[in-house]
This record gives sequence, C-alpha cells and structure tokens, in this order.
Amino acid sequence: MNTTLIRGALIINEGRQFKSDILIKNDLIYKISKNIIPKKNYVLIDASDKILIPGIIDDQVHFREPGLTHKATIETESKAAVAGGITSYIEMPNTKPQTTTITELERKFKLAKSKSYANYSFMFGGTNNNLDEIKKLDKSKVAALKIFLGSSTGNMLVDNEKVLEEIFKHSKLLIAVHSEDEQIIQKNLNTYIKRYGENIPFFLHSKIRSEESCLKSTKKIIDLAKKTKARLHVFHLSTKSETKLFDNNLPLAKKLITSEVCVHHLWFCDENYEEKKSFIKWNPSIKTKSDRDGLWDALNDGRIDVIATDHAPHTIEEKMQKYLSCPSGGPLVQHGLCSMIEHYFNKKISLEKIVEKMCHNPAILFQIKKRGFVREGYFADLVLIDLNKSWTVNKDNLLYKCKWSPFENVTFNSKVTHTIINGNLAFFEGKFSLKKFGVKLEFER
Repeated sequence: MNTTLIRGALIINEGRQFKSDILIKNDLIYKISKNIIPKKNYVLIDASDKILIPGIIDDQVHFREPGLTHKATIETESKAAVAGGITSYIEMPNTKPQTTTITELERKFKLAKSKSYANYSFMFGGTNNNLDEIKKLDKSKVAALKIFLGSSTGNMLVDNEKVLEEIFKHSKLLIAVHSEDEQIIQKNLNTYIKRYGENIPFFLHSKIRSEESCLKSTKKIIDLAKKTKARLHVFHLSTKSETKLFDNNLPLAKKLITSEVCVHHLWFCDENYEEKKSFIKWNPSIKTKSDRDGLWDALNDGRIDVIATDHAPHTIEEKMQKYLSCPSGGPLVQHGLCSMIEHYFNKKISLEKIVEKMCHNPAILFQIKKRGFVREGYFADLVLIDLNKSWTVNKDNLLYKCKWSPFENVTFNSKVTHTIINGNLAFFEGKFSLKKFGVKLEFER
C-alpha cells in the first residue's frame, strides 16, 4: 500500500481555510484530521509553511495532438500543466484530424493513456454534418460537446443555423461554445485589409474580433439554449457587456446556462498590444480595461462560474508572422494558477474564490467523479503552494514545447512546490516523477 502523510498544511477548500494533516492511502484521501500519528511506512511531506488546494481542473486546453505536434504534444503540455498545479484537463477537438467522429475520440483516449502526466478527458466537436455521430455519443465517456460559432484555429465553424438547432435539441451532453459572430468579424477584417493590407497592426485585433461580435453571438446562443432547454457553457468571455447576460440566482449544479473566463482576459488588456503584439493575439481578443474590470466583477459575484486557461500553443515562428498569417492562441497551463494567486496578492480575488472557480466548479459543472475537492474518499489530486517563493518566468524554466510565454519576464510571488495525482507525487520542487499517473476522468451522470 502506498501511504503518504501531508502534515500541517493550510487547506483552502469549500470556502474555508483550516490547518490539518491529510493521510493518503493508494489513490484516495483516507483521512483529514489534525495531528495524525505517522507510521514507519508512511511517506511524510512537511507542508507547515504551505497552502494546500485541490488539483486544478482546466476545462479548456489545446494540446495539439494528433496532427499538430510541431506546436505541442499531450506529453509535453500535460507535464507543463502538472508543474502549474493542474491535475486534470479537458482537451479540445480542433486537432488534425478533428475529434468529430467516435473513432477519432477513441484514438485520443488511447494516445493520452500512455502519454498524459495529468488526468484527462476530451470534448467532441460539433460540425455542420456530424449530427449522427453526436447522437451516438455515450455521455458517461466524454466531457462535453464543443461548438465553434466563430472561426478559430482548426476551421470548425458551425454556421448552419438549422443544424445548430438540431444539435442543441439532440445533444445529451453539456454544449460548450466559442461565441463570436463570424459575419461581423469578416466585415471588420475586410475593412482593415483595405486600409493596411497584410500589415494590420496587432492592436486592431480587438476591433476586428470586436465586442459587438461577442455580444451578438452570445445573446443568440443563449436564446437558442433557452428555446431547446439545452445545457450551455459559454467559453472565454471577453467583454463586460456579455457578463450581463448571465446570472447568479441558482447554485451551479442547477444552472442550465454557465460561463467561463480565462486567465489571459483577467491579466491583459488592449494597452498591452503595443508591447506584446502577436503574443497576446487570442480568439476572442483581449479588449479594454473596462471589459477586464467587468469580467472581474462577474467572476466575484458568481455570474462567471469557471476560470480556465484556453492553453493554445503555436511555435515562435508562427507567432512572428504578420497579422493575417499569425495564428491566435498562446501557452498558459504552467502559469495560470500563479497568475491567479498574483491577483490574490493584489486583492482582486480571495484564495477561496480561486479554488471555487478552478477546482470545485469544473468538477460540479462536468459532473466529474470524486475530484475537485479535498474530501475523504475523493481521489488524492492535491497541490501544495509556497506563497513566499518568488520566481521569474524565462526561457530556461519554460516547459512548453513551443518555448515561449506571454508571461516571460513576469515575476510571480508564489510557486507550486508539489503536485500529487491519484495519490502519487508527480511533481516536487521542479522535478517530475519518472512515471505518469494520469488516468481517464470518469463522470457521474
């Protein structure tokens, strides 16, 4: 039996902070109590100067495998995720080939089984012509259904309204959407192409993929969800105006319409384009300070339910291209948690709220079995963090395959010291276990 005793941690869990020991037996949390007496065979971890949280569940990542492995792989990015305190992730379908058939979905699960450092599941991609496959999906085996309403990396745009309504009527799964209006985007893009040709300045990305394009699309998709009584989750909100379309009247488990914000939309604003240029080109775009403030308000009052990364790496060479050729997205899993804790230091959010939005709520939303909380009988996915350890992001400590980060030269004032996955010490003080401990996520539906 593998038995680990974590001693004296300050546990952040379910809205509380409390000092306790945690006894782990095999892959489960066996006991949470003060002053647990160690035995000879116990592995001891002294956590008296650290906080302990449940492992982060990132509900939106792009690990680029299969088919785009020059950018990233399941192995490289899940390893970076573990160093960032992410113990479980849900990966997106815009790989090559796309995850739009059950055959390709099973292929991904097979890849992850041998390659993933963290626990894993995948979203199935909806298209204009795969409704029959969607109807065949087993809701107990796949995280959710992903729909792109605006074009993005992978060209999986669903723009047939009749098909979209049928998907919403027939999906047994939560439907997660990338919500931008493609017609507005194309109109804006053509305006700036006429003006600048290929040399569109990157700060105009927020004008091309505009507030209007987000708001129109999100209004429309919420109306469709209400009409069809579908379970809708809107990914990566980027505007203040969109947040007004969501409410906090019900507990998360009873909500039919939910939303997410990503760490980059909480950190950056349009003033950063001058320095960062293509390296903060994301879809949806980084927008104004006012939008960022609105996202913070909605996050703290419960209109936004989940914080994710939308980790989406591209090579440096790809990101150095001119605007029209430069893909959107960037790597974030290694730094997402530390960036959020920085906001705690700046008094924008509490530690309890970070844990709620990054650990508890993804587990509730996707009905993940026995994860996302520090509870006896739950899987021992745990993260220890030193709140007094500063470090600066640079090329030498990046774990992403693409070897760049929008956070380069940023100093974080906290550091993940231990990541435990299914009761196993997967990451400790910058070093990784030789074994991989990630398993397929199970759902209670």
